[in-house]
Order: sequence, then structure tokens, then C-alpha cells
Amino acid sequence: MVGMEVLVVGSGGREHALALGLSKSESVSVVHCTPGNAGTSMVAINHGVLTTDIEGIVKLASDLRVTLVVVGPEGPLVAGLSDRLRQESIPSFGPHSEGALLEGSKIHAKMVMDSLGIPTGRFEKVEDLESIEGCLKSFDSPWVIKRDVLAGGKGVTVTSSRKEACEALRIGIESDGFVLIEEHLSGEEASVLVIMDESGFVMLPASQDHKRVGNNDTGPNTGGMGAYAPAPVATPSVLTRTREEIVEPMHHYLRNSEIPYRGCLYVGLMIDEEGSPSVVEFNVRLGDPEAQVTIPLFESDLGEALLAAAEGRLAETDVEFRNVHASTVVLASEGYPGNVISGRIIEGWDSAIDEGQVLGFTHLAGATRAESGELISSGGRVLSTTGIAPSLSEALEASYQIIQGINLKGSHYRDDIGFRALR
Repeated sequence: MVGMEVLVVGSGGREHALALGLSKSESVSVVHCTPGNAGTSMVAINHGVLTTDIEGIVKLASDLRVTLVVVGPEGPLVAGLSDRLRQESIPSFGPHSEGALLEGSKIHAKMVMDSLGIPTGRFEKVEDLESIEGCLKSFDSPWVIKRDVLAGGKGVTVTSSRKEACEALRIGIESDGFVLIEEHLSGEEASVLVIMDESGFVMLPASQDHKRVGNNDTGPNTGGMGAYAPAPVATPSVLTRTREEIVEPMHHYLRNSEIPYRGCLYVGLMIDEEGSPSVVEFNVRLGDPEAQVTIPLFESDLGEALLAAAEGRLAETDVEFRNVHASTVVLASEGYPGNVISGRIIEGWDSAIDEGQVLGFTHLAGATRAESGELISSGGRVLSTTGIAPSLSEALEASYQIIQGINLKGSHYRDDIGFRALR
């Protein structure tokens, strides 16, 4: 295994975090990324194949003779990238297309949970415009409307406005043929990333994302404005219930599928005041920005763990985590998550902190490009500043120390990441 070459598929901050983690793995000699970004180019060899080019990625992996492919985003998984790689006997960390339907189809995920008795909110499929009013009456406000498509974490409308709910239902029906309305779950959210294959599973330290664009969780949803781990709301009791009531039934179901699930199952939780966890959503990959605060917590060799899962022998591998805290704060371009202004120079992004047990550095996202020796913004979320420290407050201090020194005209970030854990 020593000296394996790994190909990371994707171009975001998650993929930069994966490339960084793999580059530090003793089992890995070379990291490749496709298409990668300006950050991955510093620790990996970037290639020009896009994530939508399934056959191109398979050919690249074959030509490079990589030992392992790690698939970052959900799109290629739903499109069958792992299926094709395994046909060529190339181990892939990421589920096959059928397993990826847990994220690709919200109604499929709900039906699986319903059949397994996994705690989640009540839901109804809405297929015609005439039934909208009746459906709204059967659910209490605020209403949760979800499109049954991949939408980069932004295909969900949560609103107490009947007019806005009606509009979201109408758009979903007219765009996709149907839309889901769900029971609103109250409590505090957390995410548990689970590496799994047919032999076993490993639950990573729980994290908490901040999806709203503004402080105190105000404004529209985004792809994520920051995260931290471990999240104290996921107490030992909550994690035990999550394991017994959610992860174990899902693992039993997935391991007994015709093609076993090999990859990451992202469990989005809502934890109520009594400490009862329910599933808000499943994703089939590492989250972004959750990956930026969980990958640095690996004590074990990341490359070995991902290859073991890709080959169906995770149970033979010991996976341990560091007893530290991690935080990341996202810097977004002017206008995000609406009409973004791009093409601006980013200065000060390469500063770092290395003060014994306290580390601080930057994860670059796909909304950046290198041009004539400068880093240029090219989209919404351009980077996130990550801190690693013995305490969450110290980790956040490192994150904010770096982000405050970055200059990008019109950019914005939340200055309250981790507020629930610190209050």
C-alpha cells in the first residue's frame, strides 16, 4: 500500500481538504486532482477533466494507474462514476449510482427511512397545482418544501409565508413534475459523516454547519458559511441513539444491497430538546464545509482508511481521531448567494498560523483561479479559513485572525460561527 497514487475528483474546498489530508498520509506518494483548484495545485497534480465527464475521469484514472479514486461531489456519483470505475477494477471511495439516490432523490431517501423505521419528519409528495392548498393545510407552519433534484444544498425552502410556500411548490411541480412537503423539525442541527462499506462503518466526530448567509442564522440558505467540530450538541447519548436508531439500520440495509455501499454517508440530524435525533437529510459524500473540519481530525492514515472502505475491508482498519477542535469560516464574494460579482483579486489568503498546538490555514474553493501570479475570485464561496486547536474558542480565533487579514473587495463572512457551542 505504501506509495499509492490517489485521484481526487472535484474542485471545491472539500477537495482541497481531501488533497491536504491525503498528501500528509504516509500511505500516499502522489495526489492527483481533477479538475482541482488553485489550492489543490499546491499539494497535488491538477488535471483538466471536468466532473461531468464520467468516461474522461475513468480514462484519466486508468492512464495514471491510480490505486484509489476519491469522489468529492455528489453529481458524478449519481451519474455512475463509481459504477464505471469498479467495472475497470479501480477502487472508488463513493457509492454506486443506486446508493447515491439517497441524495439524488429526496423521496427515495424518505421511503427508505420509512421502511426502516428511521426517525424523520412526515412527508407528502405533491404532484399537481390543485392540491397545493390542501397539502399546506395538512402541515403546520413553517413549511418545508424540497425539490427532488440535486441542488447543491439550496433546493430547500423553509418558510412561514403561505405565499412563498405556494410559489416554491408551484416551481417544483412545474420544473420537476412533483415536489415534497415535509414536517418541520425543530431543535438544533448537526451532521455526522459515516465512512462505511459492507464490512463495517466508522462515525466521524459530529460537526455543525451554518447554512444561512447572515449572523444568527438569518437570510437565505447557502452552500454553507462555516462549520466546526466536534459539535457539543451531539452528546454521547445523542451519538449512541444516532448509531442505534439511524446508522446501524442504514448500514444493515446498504450492506445487503445487491451492490454494497462504499463511501461516506452524510447524516444530517435535527436534535430536539429531549436529545432525540431525527434525520433531516442524507447525503452520499463528505460535506462542504464539514470536510474542512473533520478531515483534519484524523489521527489515523486517511489514505488507508479510504482505500479500505473502497475495497470493502473497513472493519480490518483501526480509525482514530485527534482530541482537538476545528473550525472553518467561509469568505464569499459580493452578492452571494444571489448575483455574484467575480473577477476580483484576493490578497492575504496565504497567511498561516503555526503556534504549537494552534494551527491556522486556508482552504481554497472552486470559486478561485490563479492568473498571472494572482488569486482571482470566480464565483460565490471563494475560500474558508480553518483553525485547529485544543479548544473551539482557540480554533475560531485562528480562523478569524486569518480571514480578517484577507482582502477581497465586497466580500463577506459570518462573524458568529460556533455561537451555539460557545453560548
